[in-house]
Amino acid sequence: MTDAGFAQTCVMNPIIVAPQFDPALIARYDLAGPRYTSYPTAPQFNADFNETALRATIQASNEEPIPRPLSLYVHVPFCMSPCFYCGCNRVITRDTSKADHYLERLYREIELIGPLFDRDRTVRQLHFGGGTPNFLDITRMRDLMGSLARNFSFSREASREYGIEIDPRFADGAYVRELAELGFNRISVGIQDFDPAVQQAVNRIQSVEQTREVLEAARAASFRSANVDLIYGLPRQTVDGFSHTLDQVVALEADRVAVYGYAHLPKMFKPQRQINAEELPDPATRLALFGCALEKLSAAGYVYIGMDHFARADDELVQAQRAGTLQRNFQGYSTHGDCDIVGLGASAIGRIGDSYSQNARDLIGYYAALDAGRLPVVRGLELVEDDLIRRELIGELMCHGRLDKHAFGARHELLFDEYFAQARQRLHPLIGDGLVLESPREIRVTSRGRLLLRNIAMCFDAYLDDVAPATRFSRVI
Repeated sequence: MTDAGFAQTCVMNPIIVAPQFDPALIARYDLAGPRYTSYPTAPQFNADFNETALRATIQASNEEPIPRPLSLYVHVPFCMSPCFYCGCNRVITRDTSKADHYLERLYREIELIGPLFDRDRTVRQLHFGGGTPNFLDITRMRDLMGSLARNFSFSREASREYGIEIDPRFADGAYVRELAELGFNRISVGIQDFDPAVQQAVNRIQSVEQTREVLEAARAASFRSANVDLIYGLPRQTVDGFSHTLDQVVALEADRVAVYGYAHLPKMFKPQRQINAEELPDPATRLALFGCALEKLSAAGYVYIGMDHFARADDELVQAQRAGTLQRNFQGYSTHGDCDIVGLGASAIGRIGDSYSQNARDLIGYYAALDAGRLPVVRGLELVEDDLIRRELIGELMCHGRLDKHAFGARHELLFDEYFAQARQRLHPLIGDGLVLESPREIRVTSRGRLLLRNIAMCFDAYLDDVAPATRFSRVI
């Protein structure tokens, strides 16, 4: 294609092309790399960013000409039982009274940080993650929502997005209906795999019936969206078994389906040491598992958003991608990526203005800071101009698959080809393999490159030489 033809096609075809599944090509590029829910990524966070820096950042964000709305992330670290594949920050216990000690400190954090934000900055997005958020019973959940509402300005807009992750083994329809009354309108349900052999290997026994009850209750309670999570690459998985799980998932009629690749990093995540590495699928089978998911979900009418996200054609994520407004943050692909993110709870990460911050990961450190009257931030990062430039570029490629080099250069007052000369050298082999097209005006991800967005983004990452990707990040497929 000529440069003129390429540029014309980009203008006339605003919808991103469907992905092309090429196992041989993907196998060559199936390296470890960041997921780019942030840039720079978490390994670059440092202890120089402290409470003083966070308070200053919040004040600066209030003083912007048009302050951003807020997104709250609330981390509930407790789980009733361990899932062996898990890499999340969680505490295993069946003693629900431990939640009270945690909530006591969480309320203190909310009361310390909430008043730092101007009251006209409304909370458009709220997400409860874990751990297992439904470790909290409805009484505790109601009290927590009350604390948040007293210290932040909840949005009353119909477009607000208040979501929660649910483990259906420990929730029922009545619990979900109560969540709706508290204001939640989105629900995310973990499945991973319905195959009994796989469930036994990862210590998560969960029936289709339990899952269906939660999803149907959410629909009956007028939740705007219900999505489910799957994982491929788990021990004892086979293509036939995963194919059957996908058929069962399609029958559940979720609005969105996330299909994550399992990252086996037992040196980083102690629970994974319970997994027999010999039972993990080999690389060819692992690719076939993802290929099966792509085929089944596409045939069922789901649109591939990117990375590991699928959504129905009428979903807000699909509409945002087609409109060019889709964004990416710590919750993945989002229609509210313009919000400042306030991280609450142990290990929670926030993004305020041009900074990132993270709370103490362990309960001892988290409790100690709040008992002393301090915000529990232990590390973070103040972004420099180059970080901001590359963050925007990587976001454009991850969300929309194309970049207007001239417009981007004009926004940042730079000559694109000169500024990114080294990155474009790293991109050259990917262009040769047909993952990317480049003209004097634009960069565009092809159908062959859509499943390898992380590889493409890595070409523009200025920090990868400072970390060992294989020990810090999951594989790209």
